[in-house]
Amino acid sequence: MTDRHGVGADAIDWAPANPPPPPAPEAGPPRRERRFGSVETLAVLLVLLVVFRNPLADLISGARLQTWTTVFVSVLVQAAPFLVFGVALSAVIAVYVPRSFWARALPRHPALAVPAAGLAGVALPGCECGSVPIAGSLIRRGVTPAAALAFLLSAPAINPIVLTATAVAFPNNPEMVLGRGVASLIVAVVMGWLWLRLGRADWIRLPHRPDLDDQSRARAFWSACRHDIMHAGGFLVLGAAAAATINVVVPEAWLQTLAADPVLSVLALAVLAVLLSICSEADAFVAASLSQFSLTSRLVFLVVGPMVDLKLISLQTGVFGSAFAVRFAPVTFVAAVVAGTGIGWVLL
Repeated sequence: MTDRHGVGADAIDWAPANPPPPPAPEAGPPRRERRFGSVETLAVLLVLLVVFRNPLADLISGARLQTWTTVFVSVLVQAAPFLVFGVALSAVIAVYVPRSFWARALPRHPALAVPAAGLAGVALPGCECGSVPIAGSLIRRGVTPAAALAFLLSAPAINPIVLTATAVAFPNNPEMVLGRGVASLIVAVVMGWLWLRLGRADWIRLPHRPDLDDQSRARAFWSACRHDIMHAGGFLVLGAAAAATINVVVPEAWLQTLAADPVLSVLALAVLAVLLSICSEADAFVAASLSQFSLTSRLVFLVVGPMVDLKLISLQTGVFGSAFAVRFAPVTFVAAVVAGTGIGWVLL
């Protein structure tokens, strides 16, 4: 038979328009990808150290490099215990403290929560390295960023350990203790209010932490500790390296010249506090040793250091993001210089 177009009926293709795909080939055993991980990196570094041990020994024997190594290690040794303390407390806040606690502990109005959080810094004995991850956890638990930032700035500057160290370093100038506490608290509250007025939520980018919600509390605690140590610790190393480099590069004779001018001496010690990145528990003794500078300029050194330094900027970049750090650090620096100078002129 043929149809009216002359095509035989038997020649018509009755196959479906979309034939099923051919069966997939039988999967073999999964191939393991070879990854160059941390163990391999450490092995390569050890081999390089063995191969180049003699040139490295000659390089390290230099006086300037020994100074760099000393400063680098001292910054890490000073900061590491307080970073660990802050990370542990941050994990406790993130995992065990319910959000409802902060609603009860802080005033409901954000403008009143800022000074309350600033005064809460008195109760926490730690340095700026520990306050950064704690502030991040406070924001995650629902605390308004303005209050968390006020706590971040005040805690390393007005806690009992820092104020006691300042009293010991300046036994003949007890007004330095009062000046440091008042000026630091003023800067913390002003920066909190300023963030409340001008800050934007998209400037703070906290790392996403689903591990805090998908595990038991014990596992979430250790997961939070590991995450913050790895995240903040790397930036601490970078900040310590930058501080050590500046410490070696800046000639000491420049400081002697700047100390003679009352305005330049304030600015010089403010910048020096940023560059040296000394832990807040130890900076009072460094300030006391700078006897060629005025008490006001040394007070500025003590106010600026716990709020703006290289390692702190690095930590803030790692925890809150670069968009936050590039805005928050310069404004905090200006506020700390102004407050420290004003309180110094009044009290000293």
